[in-house]
Amino acid sequence: MGHTPIIQRLRKPVPPEMLAALLQRFGDRFSVAHAVREHHGRDESPYPDMLPDAVVYAQSTEDVVFVVKACAKHGIALIPYGAGSSLEGHLLAIEGGISLDVSGMNQVVSLNTEDLTVTVQPGMTRKQLNEYLRETGLFFPIDPGADASLGGMASTRASGTNAVRYGTMRENVLGLEVVTAQGKVIRTASRARKSSAGYDLTRLFVGSEGTLGVITEVTVRLYPQPEAVSAAVCHFQTVQDAVLTVIQTIQLGVPVARVELMDANAVKASNAYSKLTLRETPLLLFEFHGSPMSVEEQAQTVQELARDNGGMDFEWAKQPEDRNRLWTARHNAYFAGLGLRPGCRASTTDVCVPISRLGDCLDEATRLVAEASFPTTIVGHVGDGNFHVLMLLDSDNDQEWQESERLNEKLVAMAIAADGTCTGEHGIGLHKLDFMRQEHGEDVLALMWAIKRAYDPSNILNPGKVLPILGNSPAIG
Repeated sequence: MGHTPIIQRLRKPVPPEMLAALLQRFGDRFSVAHAVREHHGRDESPYPDMLPDAVVYAQSTEDVVFVVKACAKHGIALIPYGAGSSLEGHLLAIEGGISLDVSGMNQVVSLNTEDLTVTVQPGMTRKQLNEYLRETGLFFPIDPGADASLGGMASTRASGTNAVRYGTMRENVLGLEVVTAQGKVIRTASRARKSSAGYDLTRLFVGSEGTLGVITEVTVRLYPQPEAVSAAVCHFQTVQDAVLTVIQTIQLGVPVARVELMDANAVKASNAYSKLTLRETPLLLFEFHGSPMSVEEQAQTVQELARDNGGMDFEWAKQPEDRNRLWTARHNAYFAGLGLRPGCRASTTDVCVPISRLGDCLDEATRLVAEASFPTTIVGHVGDGNFHVLMLLDSDNDQEWQESERLNEKLVAMAIAADGTCTGEHGIGLHKLDFMRQEHGEDVLALMWAIKRAYDPSNILNPGKVLPILGNSPAIG
């Protein structure tokens, strides 16, 4: 099922001398085995497998430099690989080439508790980092559904359930170490919280999806663990009532840490997958951080808003184990959704709109999914206007794929018309290439291509991702 939304380019064979050089340098950390290549040519997107020609497991920046220089010398594609949790085809080797697995680069480089910063290698996952920080009284709040790597999270400008209070990777990455397409090692910034010294290269690499350079270190902000934490579930009769409560909460300035929406189908799926007993109606899942008094004040304010919109009384989860159970279920909503239709593949939307337009857009989204011939769920980080439709498709039914793409196109057009975006946190990859032109226009894309050519003139870094080919300009490479 699925199709690549660009013309499949001819795979350029990797020269035997290059393969020999990689084998000599990396030994058993180099593989051309089909099973290894298959693992690195598959993600959570609905696209068919697209295998690299070989896989290299890096353990240091020097390893990365060696591989990049080898690919540059021979004009071979290089695809960085972290945890493999992509939903949009970011890691698929559409031109073959080398998959550079950095999952073994998973160490803390330096921890500066006084400055509330930590520098890590790109393969460290968010759970590994927070386990490392557990005894320090600090934590890293960005939490996409998957246990993604920090390098991958920076590359896709990832977000998560905590974005309402703590922001996204865009706000929390202070600096990067990057290996350029020429094999040079650069640092984009110091650890200072602000700087006016030239172009903001950090922001340029954050969200570039491995198309401008290979991230080898990430410096991020940390936060004190809150003194008090409370979580609550509130059920509603309709999605619209739940969304109105969110809009009023945000516009009133209540500093909630998390507010997540799940429609009835998503709740049903989570009950089955995560062994919960939630009412199978639309719900909001809140979490409040702060002092005991401020947490109580936040909760009271939000509960009153919810009641005014037909919400039921809050169901509290005050114990850490109860909160963890709820948030683990929310993080597993994707895999829970798959359980509604065993054997299916999923395609997801990722639109994000201004909070003032969230109600209208979710109204339209619920109307559209009600007409779908396949099962769907709706979940969302609605506190920042971001929501996802999970479309559960028969992997052998091309008609369902085409229908899901038409639905996705309608939702994206709706979001862009509302001054929103086609992707709030998943990135472009392959799946959203066509939407880049719709969202940005040809002039902006031409400028992005100019940046790509300047950074990667031979187009070896994750080619075919992020940028659609311009109508008036040939592809590079």
